[in-house]
Amino acid sequence: MNCVITAWASHEAELRHYLRRQLQDSALAEDLLQDTFLKALAEGSRFCQLENRRAWLFRVAKNRLIDYHRTHKAHETIVGDLPESPANEAPVVDDLSQCLPRALTELSPADSEVIRLCDIEGISQAEYARLKGLSPAGAKSRIQRARKRLKLHLKAACQVRYDENGKVCCFTPRPPDSTPKQ
Repeated sequence: MNCVITAWASHEAELRHYLRRQLQDSALAEDLLQDTFLKALAEGSRFCQLENRRAWLFRVAKNRLIDYHRTHKAHETIVGDLPESPANEAPVVDDLSQCLPRALTELSPADSEVIRLCDIEGISQAEYARLKGLSPAGAKSRIQRARKRLKLHLKAACQVRYDENGKVCCFTPRPPDSTPKQ
């Protein structure tokens, strides 16, 4: 226990300065400093066996600081009412189903097949790989490429637009006799 007291006496002021500088709150810095000291005391003889006690104390203080910030995040108050979406409106993605069947027929047969089997019928990529004699990586690549081409085709054919998160926000279905401009 004597080594804990000795190490604490040597580094307490430096730890206090560090925590006050990080927090800008003396009382809170003192609380975290006390937590650090209690942790050192709880370590007992293991603390005395450490090569670099100063580094250990700073690491514990930093972890206490991180824990504090993690549990005391500032939250913004939302002023005013949030716009409500009508409860009876179906999501835009569901409406896109009007455009999808036609777009699938306009893709290459291979792209159309992989999307139909994996994304619509729900077979796994591993099963698709076995069915087509591909490696799992090859099947995954084929599916990803087909999805990219479908996305581009839907964007052109149905004028699909995406929000800042990459989600479909709106689209314009094309007339039945038109073809997409690519």
